[in-house]
Amino acid sequence: RSGSSVSDAAWGKVNLTAKAITKGGFDSLFKKIFATDPNEKLKKAFACYLSTTTGPVAGTLYLSTARVAFCSDRPLSFVAPSGQETWTYYKDSGFVTQLYGEPGGFCHPIKVMIPLSDIATVYPVVMKENPASESYIEVVTVDGHDFWFMGFVKFEKASLELLNNVLDFNATTERVAA
Repeated sequence: RSGSSVSDAAWGKVNLTAKAITKGGFDSLFKKIFATDPNEKLKKAFACYLSTTTGPVAGTLYLSTARVAFCSDRPLSFVAPSGQETWTYYKDSGFVTQLYGEPGGFCHPIKVMIPLSDIATVYPVVMKENPASESYIEVVTVDGHDFWFMGFVKFEKASLELLNNVLDFNATTERVAA
């Protein structure tokens, strides 16, 4: 399996909406989580999972006019061989902020920020055997790093929005450069 169940994704969407309402809306929540440019606008937000070596991590995928960003619902933790709970880092190239493990147990959620200019390709993948639970979107950066997002309630909508976001950015950038 490449993701969680559709019902888990649906609950993630409900929790995301509740969090956005209490924080002043999705745009306000996005700006509180990430340092944004004053001209940057949030286009869409989707509850989903980020695939990591320790398994899928629940969170929110944000599509803005400048980047694709992900923030987990909570930090990652695991039990070390010593039996002590340990907070872990997820860092891949320069796209992920520093997280976790600060003295006193203060931990931060995972934050992935990929500038649209650094995205080489977006691959929506649907497995024929079980499309509902085994669909994912792979985002590959210009320097070869890849990120897999899965568990969307509306996979087709998320795929189209992400593809169009990257295409719109590239079209705008090409017009400005010309």
